[in-house]
Amino acid sequence: MTIEQTVTTVDAIVDRHNASPSALIAILEEIQEACHYLPGDALTRVSERTGISEGEIFSVATFYKNFSLTAKGRYVIKVCDGTACHVRKSIPILNALREHLGVSAEKPTTEDNLFTVETVSCLGACGLAPVMTVNDHVHPKMTPESALEVVSGLRGEAKE
Repeated sequence: MTIEQTVTTVDAIVDRHNASPSALIAILEEIQEACHYLPGDALTRVSERTGISEGEIFSVATFYKNFSLTAKGRYVIKVCDGTACHVRKSIPILNALREHLGVSAEKPTTEDNLFTVETVSCLGACGLAPVMTVNDHVHPKMTPESALEVVSGLRGEAKE
């Protein structure tokens, strides 16, 4: 997204919320949904439009784990490593995904910006362990092989 497109997107979102400082979290959520992360230019524009300092906006954006200041892939894969998932072998799933996609904890997004692989402490689906999500869609009782099948399906979907 160009800077001009980002400004246009942010302006539309801020306008929907009447540039209200009390709507900051909702504004940031919508920007992240549109851009897949919170670009610095977007945070600057929110500051200009709402009167909230950039420092305060940055504080909110870094306080909540759901917000990201770095670009993510089209498909965000979250592998649960909570107790139930860990005991039921979520780490081999994570390792298979990372190896297959050529990503790591330090560089979680593929070169083509199609996939981002993250771990989370709990997805709240312990009875379905081990679990992973793709853009918040739950995939239960995963294995390394079934996780790679999901990735293959997403690659096919992306080509359509």
